[in-house]
Amino acid sequence: MPTLSVILITRNEEVNLGDCLASLEGIAQQIVVVDTNSSDRTLEIASNYGAVLAQPPDWPGFGPQKNRALDLATGDWVLSLDADERLTPALRSEILAAINHPVKTECFAIPRSSWYCGRFIQHSGWTPDYVDRLFKRGTARFSDDLVHERLMPNGQVGKLKNAMLHYSFMNYAQVQEKMERYSTDSAKQAFLKGRKGSPLKAITHGAWAFFRTYILRLGFLDGSQGLSLAYANAQGSYYRYIKLWHLNKKAKSG
Repeated sequence: MPTLSVILITRNEEVNLGDCLASLEGIAQQIVVVDTNSSDRTLEIASNYGAVLAQPPDWPGFGPQKNRALDLATGDWVLSLDADERLTPALRSEILAAINHPVKTECFAIPRSSWYCGRFIQHSGWTPDYVDRLFKRGTARFSDDLVHERLMPNGQVGKLKNAMLHYSFMNYAQVQEKMERYSTDSAKQAFLKGRKGSPLKAITHGAWAFFRTYILRLGFLDGSQGLSLAYANAQGSYYRYIKLWHLNKKAKSG
């Protein structure tokens, strides 16, 4: 019978981690948690679930950190999760069926249903949201991106039907905190690739992000959360290009 390793990277996830790990009941033979300087009960909670723990001293970015977790996995199959994600009973059954029935597919994308400040978002570009997460060990690695990393499978990707629950943003303070952090990391990543920013690019990309989310992707059907999400996307895009512009100016001035 094939075995399954579940891998996670964490930092101060005591609010989420217990529910995430509890949702793995009956399917995971190994849990791997690679942590970054948590000061809360994250490591204690992971230990209570028998996780293999690692706490490297540095932060290389999301992609390399996930590859560190992947290197500690020993199962025939690997499921990559974030601490704010949950498996439903239907999804657990589907995962077991996928790995226990020999098929040519070695990687599966899982749909996500994401929570944003009071409701699961049905439009706004968030649904359907397929993410490559379940794969046969040795057939995929994560990209080396600092942020917005992706799984790079070798072969064909199949799709599971049942969605995982993604409690991405419980309140607007979390939205602002993540927007600030991700726009900084995205700007650094773009700078390292030689890209250029400017106030005009910041304004136009921000405006486009709002229009795409709220109008083209029907965010207005998600009510006040859809409007807030469109605005947050606009903010994130605006600040990414403004921060990139400042990095360009700093490099030019020496």
